[in-house]
Amino acid sequence: MGQDIISTRTAQRWFNRFDNGDFELDDSPHSGRPTEIDLDQLKQLIEDDPRLTTRCVAKQLGCSHTTIETHLNELGKTWKYGVWISHALSVHQLQYRLDVCMDLLTSHRNYEWLRNLITGDEKWVLYVNHTRKRQWLGVGQTATATPKNDLHPKKVMLSVW
Repeated sequence: MGQDIISTRTAQRWFNRFDNGDFELDDSPHSGRPTEIDLDQLKQLIEDDPRLTTRCVAKQLGCSHTTIETHLNELGKTWKYGVWISHALSVHQLQYRLDVCMDLLTSHRNYEWLRNLITGDEKWVLYVNHTRKRQWLGVGQTATATPKNDLHPKKVMLSVW
């Protein structure tokens, strides 16, 4: 008949309701999770911790996670990963790196050790990564940087000479 026509099953349901004397056209109250939530409370939760998942927020607000996702998308929030930074170094580690670099630069002036140097590189290759999480961000916002994992047992060292 066309695209704007109701389905056969909907017509049968309406017929049964009218046949039983129920002529109410508004939706009757029903059980289930609400689709409307307090947007101010949702904004506050996301601003306090943008790494909360939709399921965690849904549990706190008492609704479904799809409802949370719908409202976050309406607020212009997107689910993005933060950027990686090498490691969270302590002040002592940063100072040690600076001292080593300065020693290498000054020793080059006194001795031509670069001609006798064999270079190599090694890198820990992590093959399990559980800590990088997405964040709910508005348009134009940048995600919070996340330090890479500290060394843990699920890694392999790659050495190149």
